[in-house]
Amino acid sequence: MTITQPVSIYLHIPFCLKRCGYCDFTTFAGKDVFIPAYVEALCQEIKAVTGSINQKLAVHTIFFGGGTPSMLSLGQFGSILNILKVCFDLNWDVEISLEANPGTINLEYLKGLRELGFNRLSLGAQSTNEYELHLLGRIHTRQDIFSAFKAARIAGFSNLNVDLIYGLPGQKMNKWKKSLDEVVKLNPEHFSLYALSIEKGTPFGVLVKRGLMELPDPDRAADMYEWASEELDKTGYQQYEISNWAKNRYECIHNLQYWRNQSYLGFGAGAHGFANGMRISNVARINDYISRNGKTSDLVNDRPIGKFPMSPATVSKTSLSNHKSMQETLMLGLRLTGEGVSSRAFYERFGEDLMMVFGKDIVELEKMNLVEWSGDSLRLTKRGRLLGNQVFIRFVD
Repeated sequence: MTITQPVSIYLHIPFCLKRCGYCDFTTFAGKDVFIPAYVEALCQEIKAVTGSINQKLAVHTIFFGGGTPSMLSLGQFGSILNILKVCFDLNWDVEISLEANPGTINLEYLKGLRELGFNRLSLGAQSTNEYELHLLGRIHTRQDIFSAFKAARIAGFSNLNVDLIYGLPGQKMNKWKKSLDEVVKLNPEHFSLYALSIEKGTPFGVLVKRGLMELPDPDRAADMYEWASEELDKTGYQQYEISNWAKNRYECIHNLQYWRNQSYLGFGAGAHGFANGMRISNVARINDYISRNGKTSDLVNDRPIGKFPMSPATVSKTSLSNHKSMQETLMLGLRLTGEGVSSRAFYERFGEDLMMVFGKDIVELEKMNLVEWSGDSLRLTKRGRLLGNQVFIRFVD
């Protein structure tokens, strides 16, 4: 097996100072004592995976997500990046992104990140309203957001993303407008806007089940989304994905890898990956992850040679059929609001005509004004962006 295209790398850092009420990710609060062992296990997993393939893979994006990756020290990030440099062929212009909580970073730390090679920072602001930050369970204040942003600029970050959440229980349109307007004035290169989703098992989910919290109003959330889309368009941001807007040439290359259904390797507890026609996921519990990748295991003998991209931490794998890959390529690609899915690129990848495979569903979705053709690309309409799940479900078995 030979992989000819550059891959992306996702590294999951599951530690948090406090778990947010809406969080449904693999994250753990109060486990800081395990960070050194976790970093060592992460490095060991990287060695194990790269030892299972007879080529040095080219890498064009690296993304540290969480959790709160900014809880790691500069030295710990340095150790991880050094291993990546040894085990992979990093492109000269590799995009290295870090998710950061505005309350966990300062100028000295940010300068250190830049010296290590980080060139993209994603600030999890979520809101500039103090009440909403408290409701969400965030540990930072509105002032932390502005201070962190200013420090990032001084440190030399010229590619900044800001995450915001809308559709909170009881949230008024004027509060949402103020949050977005205040962040627009900061002039970041990228925005990620997410509607609040309340999942079962989360603290918010429990409160809703007990009748102690109202569900977000979907119609109000849709209005907030439409207003934000129009506002960002006016201020020089182009929407390129359902939840993402960027200035020209500042799209997140790492996330484009996901939406184009291209290869990425996931390292860390609960991480997912896709390569060699296989989707895999890692064990979620921190202790289990560390023990599976610890120094005491015989990683040389345990390496699943020929089973790339599996590692000692892998707990599930799914080999995708050609049809399943076509479904996922269409479902993911339709999230790209401008690019969509090119019928020519689809044929070059799969040797199948897009309309011959999915024509019946596509025609029906066109009649519902959910998708449209732009040249040879199929993409969502404005209405389809609001009702994307009605489109995507057509391409899931």
